[in-house]
Amino acid sequence: MGLDDDTRAARPPGRPRNARADEAILTAAIDLLLERGVSQVSVEQVARLAGVTRATVYRRFPNLTALLVGAIEWEYRDADDAAPDWPDVEAMVASWAAQLGSPRDRKLMRRLYATVDDYPELLQAYADARGHRGAESVRATLDRARRDGRLPSHVDPVVLQQILGGAALLYVSVHPDTSGEDAIEAYFTDVLRQAGYRPAAAHEGVQDDD
Repeated sequence: MGLDDDTRAARPPGRPRNARADEAILTAAIDLLLERGVSQVSVEQVARLAGVTRATVYRRFPNLTALLVGAIEWEYRDADDAAPDWPDVEAMVASWAAQLGSPRDRKLMRRLYATVDDYPELLQAYADARGHRGAESVRATLDRARRDGRLPSHVDPVVLQQILGGAALLYVSVHPDTSGEDAIEAYFTDVLRQAGYRPAAAHEGVQDDD
């Protein structure tokens, strides 16, 4: 009988799990993922950093992938499940800039996209944690901008959303993490302008001339 079996047998039925151990394990897992990348993380390293045994980790997670998925979900546990309700494209871009302005979020994003071939579950967990409703809100915001004449009528909001997603990944890959929210907003505005987008002030000026 192994350590895990001994410990499980000693635990009275129905005894609640130690919440402090849960938090220590998940914190250690996400910190190691950020610091080293998935290929350099092991259950043993997580247990050591968390100050628990490997058996304690395995009682909660059957393998490293499940542990890291749990850590990603825990990292974004306070994310709002409600779909964002941006009044316009500028508000949407400001929201993105606030998220990407966090060096921690940017590094985690890079780490997770690098795992897409070997650990696709991690990137899926990230997308789920960040909320698929956000993607629906992006399409709705772009579609509204097209109806309002701020995007050309021929622009496909779905395709433009994909372009913006790629632009976000490129930004966090090539720009220093010290770049601030203003720079990020300007970057996305430039990308949108290439698709024919007219910011509110410019659009209002055209309306006045008419």
